[in-house]
Amino acid sequence: MVAASTIDGSIRGLFEGLVPAEVIDAYDRLLASNGCAKEQAEALVGDAGLVATLTEWGMAHVQPHSPADPAWLRPASPDLALQGVLVGHQAQLARGQELLLDGHRRLADAQARFGTGMNGRFPAHLVSVVSDRAEISELSVSLMNTARKDWMSLENLRTEMPLTEDFADPPLPAFGGRVRCRSIYDASAMDDPVARRIIQGCADAGEQARLLPAVPMKMKLADHTTAMLPLTPTGTAGALVVRAPVIIAALREYFEMLWERATPLTPQRPTEPGDRLTPAQQAVLELMAEGLQDGRIARRAGISTTTVRRHIAVIMKRLGVSARSFKPVRRRRGSPAPGLDRVTDAVVRRLGGIPAGALAWRPGRARQFRYE
Repeated sequence: MVAASTIDGSIRGLFEGLVPAEVIDAYDRLLASNGCAKEQAEALVGDAGLVATLTEWGMAHVQPHSPADPAWLRPASPDLALQGVLVGHQAQLARGQELLLDGHRRLADAQARFGTGMNGRFPAHLVSVVSDRAEISELSVSLMNTARKDWMSLENLRTEMPLTEDFADPPLPAFGGRVRCRSIYDASAMDDPVARRIIQGCADAGEQARLLPAVPMKMKLADHTTAMLPLTPTGTAGALVVRAPVIIAALREYFEMLWERATPLTPQRPTEPGDRLTPAQQAVLELMAEGLQDGRIARRAGISTTTVRRHIAVIMKRLGVSARSFKPVRRRRGSPAPGLDRVTDAVVRRLGGIPAGALAWRPGRARQFRYE
């Protein structure tokens, strides 16, 4: 039996936000009186609707009449009442999920039935051209809000105006890790300090970022529903908005192919304790894998060329590779230079995440790699 007492602030806090305030007040009055005769319930708690809500949510129950007592509306103890409320919400969520799944099935059916148009003409909404700059900008930003599972983008950071840090488009905080955000950037963007900060900022916000020697075009892709492609190099003067399922599937496949070829911005590199490079040496190794020469490595790493060459000598020794393996040899296009297989394997093991065969010799240059 529940002791007769007015519900205090701590108990009220159990129900706030879970049920309406008037339901909490009705439960308060019922709990304070330790229940009442069923025929008096409406007068005590407020009205018939509140009586029904209390019983439906499990916050009260009707005790049947007996020879000695009439039917009685009794409050559940606060813990059991809260449990009943949570069960009710769980049931609502389950019904909502069923409706959502049913809606997606209907959407897939509608796309299959009407995708080619009832009159045989291609429906305009599946592919549209946008040329208004303001609309392109708004679509570019709002498209990310539509993602529910996957957000993918190709970005070369080409702009009509000087690049600034407000160009960044990091994962939304509302995603909360529920949306997988992946972006592939043009590796040359890392030469620009602003672009480098943009890419790192997006990665710090939860984006999975990778680099390719060349990103052929920009692209934004939300789930299996919508893609945005540029019609100009920067994408600001014209864009193609695609919702056709067949094209979306092909674009996703294209992105996944590039993703496998791309190098992680911050790869996981398992190493043996006795064979560990210093952070500076690791940075030089990663820049070597991008195919940069000593001078550009020095500029990117912010060190002197002499220091770069000293790091490279240590790297060669740690990887068990002779400097002669990097001697430029003119061979048929795509053929590895003598000894390079050992270098490639060592770099792949060191960097991690680079698919086997992704690095190949570029003829005619020392320590020069390219992606296949």
